[in-house]
Amino acid sequence: MAEIPRLNAAIRALEQGKPAFTTFSVPEISAAQAINAAPYDAVVFEMEHNPYDIRLLRDCMQYMLDRRQILKAGSIAPAVAPMVRIPPNGGEMNQWFAKQVLDIGVYGVIWPHVSTVEEARNAVAACRYPRPPSAPYFEPAGQRGDAPKNSAPYWGLTQQEYYSRADVWPLNPKGEILVVIMCEEVRAIRNLPQMLEQVPGIGVVLIGEGDLSQDLGLPRQYDHPTVASAIDEILAICKQHNVICGHPHVDSKNVEALLAKGFRWLMTAPSYSFAGLEKGLKACGRI
Repeated sequence: MAEIPRLNAAIRALEQGKPAFTTFSVPEISAAQAINAAPYDAVVFEMEHNPYDIRLLRDCMQYMLDRRQILKAGSIAPAVAPMVRIPPNGGEMNQWFAKQVLDIGVYGVIWPHVSTVEEARNAVAACRYPRPPSAPYFEPAGQRGDAPKNSAPYWGLTQQEYYSRADVWPLNPKGEILVVIMCEEVRAIRNLPQMLEQVPGIGVVLIGEGDLSQDLGLPRQYDHPTVASAIDEILAICKQHNVICGHPHVDSKNVEALLAKGFRWLMTAPSYSFAGLEKGLKACGRI
């Protein structure tokens, strides 16, 4: 039997030492179809500030399956990996949101407002199946309920194959699921070193500069020295702990500077022109 390829294109890029290019998108079928034809590594359906509609999300994911694209690539790996930003803030500890979106086949979960070690551990645990303490990569102990009947065929795998791949990366090198925590508060920055030291399985730390600027009393003043300094501090902590840091507001004007600083998860605006995405891909030598 042929070896199953890497399924999550964002993880594939990161494993190869390349930055991953992603975008937020409204959960609408037309948007899903358009983004699936663009050279993104992943798309994050925005369900924190948009209504949480699991049926619409499922429809979007189905319309992202392009048979001609699959045939041309000769691989079951989707061209653009679907992910979701779920509604609850970290402190709400609502694991069922992660369970529902994982059970329909997403390749990653973005958790808003994760600010403590406990919240970070909860985010990772919610995306992992339980296993015995003697199993490799046991911590953080998984809490995800067992219901792979939809996610396994969406990935193109048997249930047993799905179990072997439905774990968090990079904790499990074969894992296909990315846990992204958002750093959006001053206390989150203060606690970030402990989160990254004590909670294995965090794939990306995504800066929530909108909420962070609010918390600093400088709403959306991203160029203000106080806000810029806080963003730089998050990036520095991530580099120190060898964890990927992400920036949510990337365009053709700032993408080269962000790449030079060391951001490796870059979210361009969901524009049909894809100018920021194309410029970024060229700047890092991917096209």
